[in-house]
Amino acid sequence: MTDYYDALETRPPEVREAALLAALPGQVAHAQSRAPGFARLLDGIDPATITSRAALAALPVTRKSDLIEAQKAVRPFAGLNATAPGRLARIFQSPGPIYDPEGRGPDWWRFARALHAAGFRPGEIIHNAFSYHMTPAGSMFETGAQALGCAVFPAGVGQTEQQVRAIADIGPAGYVGTPSFLTLILDKAAEIGVPVPSLTKGLVSGEAYPEAARARFAEAGMAVLQCYASADLGLIAYETRPRGGLIIDEGVLVELLRPGTGDPVGPDEVGEVVVTSFNADYPLIRFATGDLSQFLDGDSPCGRTNRRLKGWLGRADQTTKVKGMFVHPSQVAEIVRRHAGIARARLVVEHDGQGDRMTLLCEPVDRAGDMAAIQETIQAVTKLRGTVRFVALGTLANDGKVIDDQRS
Repeated sequence: MTDYYDALETRPPEVREAALLAALPGQVAHAQSRAPGFARLLDGIDPATITSRAALAALPVTRKSDLIEAQKAVRPFAGLNATAPGRLARIFQSPGPIYDPEGRGPDWWRFARALHAAGFRPGEIIHNAFSYHMTPAGSMFETGAQALGCAVFPAGVGQTEQQVRAIADIGPAGYVGTPSFLTLILDKAAEIGVPVPSLTKGLVSGEAYPEAARARFAEAGMAVLQCYASADLGLIAYETRPRGGLIIDEGVLVELLRPGTGDPVGPDEVGEVVVTSFNADYPLIRFATGDLSQFLDGDSPCGRTNRRLKGWLGRADQTTKVKGMFVHPSQVAEIVRRHAGIARARLVVEHDGQGDRMTLLCEPVDRAGDMAAIQETIQAVTKLRGTVRFVALGTLANDGKVIDDQRS
């Protein structure tokens, strides 16, 4: 068994890119012909022309934040599924509620790759502390573990003392679950005096993974890595040894877009993670996760050659309410679009003691634009008054923030 799950992880980047782009026309055609929701979204698109990232960038974005209402209109998956609900393996409900399909076949969520990178090997036992109730996380990790050749103890969440005693009795090699619940397990093991020395590795997800938690697990003899996934897409990216960002999964194509738009960000910019999946049952095309991240430059120290994400850097959906009106990132993008003199902009919302105040901070392309005209556009687009302030190029932080709500 090598350090890599398969040869895909170390292929030349240009070979990977060519393979992803070659698969795009077929996936777009499949979505159009088998998923009624995508037939509407992609109406008039010739799949044969979608052979580059530029062509992909011209397709509409489907946002996770819109799924709740879309699924209410067309139950249960808003018509985005290419496989009939009754022919799936499972149907899950995530908070929202949002309904998520799981199709048939081994490792449908593609988690074996991340588990392998975290050090799990065939023949080992994995303690799975992700929920098995309604949400898909437990199934995601279990099916990946089975594909890898591991046995699973389906612990779920809760009953911490019973879980500690099961770990001591069964001797799993590692843990999968949230980092906070692993902390609870280790605390409970110490409290009741039951050692759990078999736990030497782990893969966590579902919440922030602070360095303090990583250090705590290392002190307990556990090397615990993290992965980034969603209930809609499965695995998106995963951590490796040695650490160096999150390696993008081989089964997806990832773009980073300027929040509120369908436009890719420039090099080194923070943007919204948008994923095209090559899943036959749920062929999500340009699916916007609502998460912010950034591509890392250079090669990964682990030897894998796919692009890397810096990690979770915040939420892209920065919609806020000002004087009873919702203001969306897409509206800020529309203001910028109408004024060629604006390179970048950020809408700052404050409360000055008398009421809410909006200020659009603008980085000009070469010289200051027409302040009065931009203010008129702010009112036309948002139906709210706002002031404009020009700042020097490079002043606005590279954090993906389009709306900065500074009200306490």
